[in-house]
Amino acid sequence: MLLARVGAYSACMTVITPAQRREQAMALPPLRDADAAAIHAFIDAAWAESGLATQTQASYRRDLEGYARWRDGRGGGLHGADRSALFEYLAWRTRSGYSPRSNARLLSTLRAFFAWQVRRGARADDPTALLDPPKLPRSLPKAPSEREIDALLAAPDVSTPEGLRNRTMLELMYAAGLRVSELVGLPATAVNLRQGVLRVSGKGGKDRLVPLGEEAQHWLQRYLAEARPVLAGKRAAAALFVNAGGESPSRQQFWTLVKRMATVAGIDPRKISPHGLRHSFATHLLNHGADLRALQMLLGHSSLSTTQIYTLVAREQLKRLHAQHHPRA
Repeated sequence: MLLARVGAYSACMTVITPAQRREQAMALPPLRDADAAAIHAFIDAAWAESGLATQTQASYRRDLEGYARWRDGRGGGLHGADRSALFEYLAWRTRSGYSPRSNARLLSTLRAFFAWQVRRGARADDPTALLDPPKLPRSLPKAPSEREIDALLAAPDVSTPEGLRNRTMLELMYAAGLRVSELVGLPATAVNLRQGVLRVSGKGGKDRLVPLGEEAQHWLQRYLAEARPVLAGKRAAAALFVNAGGESPSRQQFWTLVKRMATVAGIDPRKISPHGLRHSFATHLLNHGADLRALQMLLGHSSLSTTQIYTLVAREQLKRLHAQHHPRA
């Protein structure tokens, strides 16, 4: 069944809620014009140089605007930032409950921004040069088992157009190892059922071709013939997956769908996430003998080191199986 579906600063702290973060943001002053202009110019330059994905651009903007507002509340903007101000901001975020991973991402954004300012002569020094990133705990991707995946994929009620769409989205997510943004952003023209491949536009606008398994092709054919025309109605929808009326589902809607289907399948919703389907795609392929380089291409990773994390997941699963079944374990 697997081969048919798959196409070949301290870690211990209380994390604040999104609502609390919004309250904190509301207490900060509005963004000054000079800072807004600098952030906009930086993101434009980074996009022109590296072809940043939309999500990365949004992350850069969010991080820089948050720091600029915090600085403005203390009598200064982005241009007057120094090492002590950055250290103070990171310390404030740590006290406020931001995770080490979030702070590490922020510091990466600040490094890129101030390095760009130095290159263009807007400032003479880089205040992030001597700042060490927070230590991150090594965490392995959580990959649902093959049995859990089978139960999840069988959960939607395929007798309805929405249920048939949901089943197809889940099948395709697992069959092609897609990111959520890639799945919901697929155009109808991305599918080539005659050749059995899917064209995916990944991070940084990089395209890749992913082969589709028999199961994914079967559900795509049914969805395109039976459900999509009903859901799209008279609208000429460009997206592959649509809600009633022809609008493309959002990432949040798909996240809710996965959690709901997990409950229907009898799986603890806390144990599974949309990205977990991508983790399962990679881990299950490795368990069945896939080549790491091929997996890198299927996942759209720019670096093999990113893909190698899945070898650790597979190894941990083998250890558990050995401990459970070997007579001398």
